[in-house]
Amino acid sequence: MQPKDIVAQFIAEIHAQRFDNAKTLLVAEGFEYVGPNMRFLSPDDMMSYQFGMAAIQKDLILRQLSADGEHVFAILDYQTNFEPIGDVRLALWFRVQDDKIQTIEAFYNAAVVENMLGGNLPSAVK
Repeated sequence: MQPKDIVAQFIAEIHAQRFDNAKTLLVAEGFEYVGPNMRFLSPDDMMSYQFGMAAIQKDLILRQLSADGEHVFAILDYQTNFEPIGDVRLALWFRVQDDKIQTIEAFYNAAVVENMLGGNLPSAVK
């Protein structure tokens, strides 16, 4: 599979809230997720966080997906049922190696998440 196809599948699995399937597309060792207000070095930790967010997820709309070799870029609208958050626009940069997602870097308005969590960010935040 091409890197773009792997990322498209990952996003589809998150959208469908099939987190175990999504996790199979991530490397087991050497994984890193970096966002504006949290960092995960374990696929399990990141997927646990995603599972916790599932209750407020209304929709996940893929607006753009493009690739340059192993680098895949996605623009998404994360729509929620949680009024204080509303909708969040995400820009994601994936790096795929050996048919697995190695790193994810996320760009979004971090204040929205911090306000929702009342300043109590997950313990994985560095």
